Amino acid sequence: MNIFLIYGGKSAEHDISVLTAFSIQKEIHYQEHTVIPIYITQQGKWLKGATINEALVEGTSLDLKEADKAIFGSESTGIAVMPTVLLSLPDAIVFPVLHGPNGEDGTIQGLFEIFDLPYVGCGVLASAAGMDKIVSKSLFQQMGLPQLPYVPITEYEWHTYPESVYAKCEGSLIYPVFVKPANMGSSVGVSKAGNREELIAAVNEAFLYDHRVVIEQGVEAREVECGVLGLHDIHTSVVGELVKSKGFYDYDEKYINNTVELQIPADLPEEISAKIQSYAKEAFGVIDGSGLSRCDFFVTEHNEIYINEINTLPGFTQFSMYPSLWKETGLQYSDLIAELLELGVRLFNEKESKKVSRNDD
Repeated sequence: MNIFLIYGGKSAEHDISVLTAFSIQKEIHYQEHTVIPIYITQQGKWLKGATINEALVEGTSLDLKEADKAIFGSESTGIAVMPTVLLSLPDAIVFPVLHGPNGEDGTIQGLFEIFDLPYVGCGVLASAAGMDKIVSKSLFQQMGLPQLPYVPITEYEWHTYPESVYAKCEGSLIYPVFVKPANMGSSVGVSKAGNREELIAAVNEAFLYDHRVVIEQGVEAREVECGVLGLHDIHTSVVGELVKSKGFYDYDEKYINNTVELQIPADLPEEISAKIQSYAKEAFGVIDGSGLSRCDFFVTEHNEIYINEINTLPGFTQFSMYPSLWKETGLQYSDLIAELLELGVRLFNEKESKKVSRNDD
């Protein structure tokens, strides 16, 4: 099978996506597949790299530069192409590893649907709902999933009625609070605020990334995560914990300094882990998830559980929780990727069969 591995993108999570793509291409079953790398620059240009028939050696750059010929090396190059390149090969599936906006939010999934191509991961609806923290929190609330209090605000509200925003936040939340762009991941644009001055700075920072922001109640808690995998037969991994030496880790600490340690499985009572896995399945179902997701939770010292968010395209870097969770559960990285490819094909075939049924009617 031909795998179009799409990565990079215009989002602030561009560099994470490149790391994820490199990790994935190392674990492909090349006796069965060929990888065609498609790198999207931060300006949005599509570059097609040289076909990969075996894992690239360490030190090879996937950050392609435009040239007349596609080659791999410490300074790799790619040929400029249009998105229709995805239609150029038979027996093809798309593996998008575009984190953040324009990749994880349903936009590029819509392109795959229009092109009538199988692809890995969640569809348009699930991707959009999972990416938008305000929408997903509303859905979790309807499902009765436990979560911390939050206040959603728009940029218009912030600049037009700031005193009203202060009143809403300080009337329903207690400092410290966490301020996040509604549509972003990997802790990009996320800040902790312990007073109004810090709140103002945090909200202004978050609005650099989105026109909608969510302000969440802070809590003293452990951060744990659970992997979800499947279509109708949804499976969950063991629960893992982010072990931190300080309370809040930003983008640099997670991906540049790499100071977060993973404890897998998390040291939790069996019934608490089971409840987290159950909540993860419910969250996956309510957004109409397919393929994969990682569901993140807070657990207090009294074992109170609060869902934080669902990530429909969790990282696959060497530091990432998602593949580590499945490895501990019994599914090796390369087999996990094979399973995701199979799920993408299965879902595509199911959709195609329904199209035939509709046409017959």
